Amino acid sequence: MVQIDTPAQTLATQHHDFAVNSLYGKCMALASNIWWSWHPEVVNIFRDLDPIRWRQLDHNPIALLREFTPERLESRATEMVLYSRINHAFRQLKDYVANGRKTWGATNAGVLGAHPVAYFSAEFGIHESIPIYSGGLGVLSGDHIKSASGLGVPLVAIGLYYNQGYFRQRLDDNGYQVEEYLDTQVENLPCQQVLDAHGNELRISMDTRTGPVMARVWLVNVGRVRLYLLDCDVEGNRPEDRSLTSRLYGGDERTRIRQELVLGVGGVKALKAIGISPGVLHLNEGHSGFAPLEAIREMMEEDGHSFEEALRDVAQKTVFTTHTPVPAGHDRFSADLVEEHLGPLREQLGLSHEDFMDFGRVSPKNHEESFCMTVLGLKMSRRANAVSSLHGHVSRRMWSGLYPWRSEEEIPIGHITNGVHIPSWLAFQMQQLYDRYFPADWMKRMGESEVWQTIHTIEPGELFETHNALKNLMLSFVRRRLSRQSRRRGENDDAVEHARNLLDPSVLTIGFARRFATYKRAGLIMNDLDRLSALVNDPNRPVQFIFSGKAHPKDEPGKELIQQIANLRHDDRFRNRIVFIEDYDINVCRHLIQGVDVWLNNPRRPLEASGTSGQKVVLNGGLNLSVLDGWWAEAYDGTNGFAIGKGSTHVSDEIGDDRDYRYLFDTLERQVVPLYYDHDIDGLPQRWVEMMMNSIGSLAWRFSAHRMVMDYTRAGYVPAAGGLSCDM
Repeated sequence: MVQIDTPAQTLATQHHDFAVNSLYGKCMALASNIWWSWHPEVVNIFRDLDPIRWRQLDHNPIALLREFTPERLESRATEMVLYSRINHAFRQLKDYVANGRKTWGATNAGVLGAHPVAYFSAEFGIHESIPIYSGGLGVLSGDHIKSASGLGVPLVAIGLYYNQGYFRQRLDDNGYQVEEYLDTQVENLPCQQVLDAHGNELRISMDTRTGPVMARVWLVNVGRVRLYLLDCDVEGNRPEDRSLTSRLYGGDERTRIRQELVLGVGGVKALKAIGISPGVLHLNEGHSGFAPLEAIREMMEEDGHSFEEALRDVAQKTVFTTHTPVPAGHDRFSADLVEEHLGPLREQLGLSHEDFMDFGRVSPKNHEESFCMTVLGLKMSRRANAVSSLHGHVSRRMWSGLYPWRSEEEIPIGHITNGVHIPSWLAFQMQQLYDRYFPADWMKRMGESEVWQTIHTIEPGELFETHNALKNLMLSFVRRRLSRQSRRRGENDDAVEHARNLLDPSVLTIGFARRFATYKRAGLIMNDLDRLSALVNDPNRPVQFIFSGKAHPKDEPGKELIQQIANLRHDDRFRNRIVFIEDYDINVCRHLIQGVDVWLNNPRRPLEASGTSGQKVVLNGGLNLSVLDGWWAEAYDGTNGFAIGKGSTHVSDEIGDDRDYRYLFDTLERQVVPLYYDHDIDGLPQRWVEMMMNSIGSLAWRFSAHRMVMDYTRAGYVPAAGGLSCDM
């Protein structure tokens, strides 16, 4: 068995010699479990220790505590009257971790107790201080395991430790994206090194044709869930392999297949070495598609099964989730790369090269077809799902070639629509408002529709004022970021001062923040700058836009879109009405989704598999203005937000883009803007607030990660582990 110290023991004693139950020990124990990140009262403890350093350190409590001696911490706690708050938070954490048997999962997922779900994902967006994510997929994974923790669903997670993470984004003087990669100090992260039974570093080894690739294992505690991260920066690896897990989605195809070998094969090996025997393998996207192959090899070796017998059993317990509605977005590898990296495993499975390749091909025996990780995931699982209803239709059509004997409706790819972890994205001020009106135990029942109907009992003025307070906080954050950007570019004091005073809290504020892939059409609103100018500069009903997001380093069209939007600051018509915030991350996202009036989403339908940022906006009183794609196609009912277009798709992208542009402006000019500025005698936009309430009441529970994980548990995990079956 492996040896894993408690978080407080492992991390705190690296820097100070003190008892775990000392004040410093309790603070370090709190910092060492990411549970703190979705509990505002604990976040506020760390902020109160040193507000300025807290912000400068990207809200990293371990990095903050390392700057304190136990004596200085005692002094600060006395000064800020923090003792009782720290003790209360520490007891809360202990009770939370210890009471896993008094949860929804204990009642509804008991079959997983001895053999938990193993959840594989290439990235996890848990908090901005842990930079092992790039965007939507990672944030979804983070929300998934947080809700599994809250529900008490037995689950462990497996990912990769990226010591440089994804890139930091800066815009140069010309508004062009520049990528910066920074080394992350593992001692500043809540990572415990997993040790073997002899107290040595646990090592996992994966054979390839060019030699073994080794990885060590880190543990991150996310509430009740253990997240294991594999790290190839170890002695004994070749230089190229030591940097293999340094960057997320970096390098060429050879780097990618080696990363996916580590994630899938290495992940299964790590679980075995740790002593975990999973009852379910959940592959979150094709990146981890090699995991079932290693599970099959283990079963053949340990139990003497044939490949076919082991495949049947492993596929039965494997759940596969696909997130990509674009054929070009699925990882594909050449036969040579597959043989170089999977050849040794293939031989152990007793398969020929061509038979192995066929597991990644839509057309068996087509030697010209490359190896697709999504095809592998579909063939290695008996339960597969898309991430929204519309995406389910798209996926069944996309992969119909895998099932030529079935009609499209019969193809075994269901759907479970994505959701968001409510405690992570709900603003503290809004939570306090809900606490006053909602049932006392509403946070334990956040996936239930009845709880959210209480929103209609809140005084409209109180809801709108709470939202406006959040809007002012967001604008203060945006101004700080803009002034910092201006100062970094070396602009004069007048420009920096101008940035500090941009944007007006009384003006309708629209946010657009996401990955700048071209299909998301960030520049759609710029098709006619004169019309845009008339919209934002209307003397009676002005509008302002906040943009943020990153383009992949190799995506030149995406970078050009960023440049076009960022450089509107040089145009006098827009410099006070349209801004771009650099370095989009969880922190920027949190501020924007908690404060905007409207969240804009205008991808080419049906290329948005689900999307979750708009779901976060709902929780905080913002309204969605979106193409009827992804989650919004099943969420919009005419009273809970705004739709762009009618849900149709033109065969010509050019014609479709032009049509959606016209739909977008018509909706803004005729619906969104008039409704926002339609105030009663007391200055309250009653019909707007009514739509806010309809949005919260009809959508918050349906698109919560708690509901999502319950769906996965009932329809995927429990039947995969041998429990009663339920359709996805």
